[in-house]
Amino acid sequence: MSNPNTAAKQIKPHGKSLGRRIAESWQLYVLLIIPVVITVIYKYIPMYGIQIAFRDYKPGKGFFGSKWVGWEWFQRFFTAPNFKRMIVNTVKLSLYGLLWSFPIPIILALGINQLRFKRFKRVVQTVLYAPHFISIMVVCGMIRIFLSPYGGLINLLIGKQIDFMTVPGAFRTIYIASGIWQDAGWGTIIYLATLSAVDPGLYEAAKIDGASMFQRILNIDIPELIPQIVLQLIMAAGGIMSVGFEKVFLLQTQLNKATSDVIAVYVYEQGIVDHQYSYSTAIGLFNTIINICLLIIVNKIAKKAADVSFV
Repeated sequence: MSNPNTAAKQIKPHGKSLGRRIAESWQLYVLLIIPVVITVIYKYIPMYGIQIAFRDYKPGKGFFGSKWVGWEWFQRFFTAPNFKRMIVNTVKLSLYGLLWSFPIPIILALGINQLRFKRFKRVVQTVLYAPHFISIMVVCGMIRIFLSPYGGLINLLIGKQIDFMTVPGAFRTIYIASGIWQDAGWGTIIYLATLSAVDPGLYEAAKIDGASMFQRILNIDIPELIPQIVLQLIMAAGGIMSVGFEKVFLLQTQLNKATSDVIAVYVYEQGIVDHQYSYSTAIGLFNTIINICLLIIVNKIAKKAADVSFV
């Protein structure tokens, strides 16, 4: 009978100490220093400025010269007249966008993966990817032209003269639909990469067994995609409170503010336009904390439900 101690040594994952392994691969660790230093400089050191959310920050006095006010700015935000409207608009825009835009790249990836003519497949992918590279400014300009009440394509098709940009109820549809058009194709890349790793023998065996295309998708493709889908869902949940500022700002009008008034635009107005740096920082910090909490909650749920987690 073998000695248990000997068996334990045989299954030990690393026979060398950490210092020895670092010494043997020191070139890789030296290369690793560069991104670590960049991350610390540009991501962690600026966090020092978060303290201005708790101070009455005056640029001339600096961080420590400015008066400490504690939770005053957070209280001001929570009691703001448009606080409820901003929270509701931000959450609705994110959740509706997630509901409609999240499944589209998955469906497109499953469809593209079934194409067997490589040239046609490349053309389809190129056409779908192209909108992602169009500037947000240009996209918003196109939207305004298409929806113009005077010669806009949509109004010509329906035979009316409706200024959709002034209709509060149309803003979310415009925002989400244009987002799907611009980013759905780009979102297929990660799913197609996952599907490309599937063993072709599985498809051949399924065909021999008489499985239809739908059955192959259901029993081969989707199970392969589930871990990646869960990871993407976790990441999306961590950004629910982070509605893209540029697009909302460029499409916002005084008449559609009832549905387009979101936190990101409010932070810009208070911080950049009105120079209320402490107030805008407090709002941004609140937004970030909510996103982190959502990320942790969804990550734990996914870990228990699908045994997949982001961290």
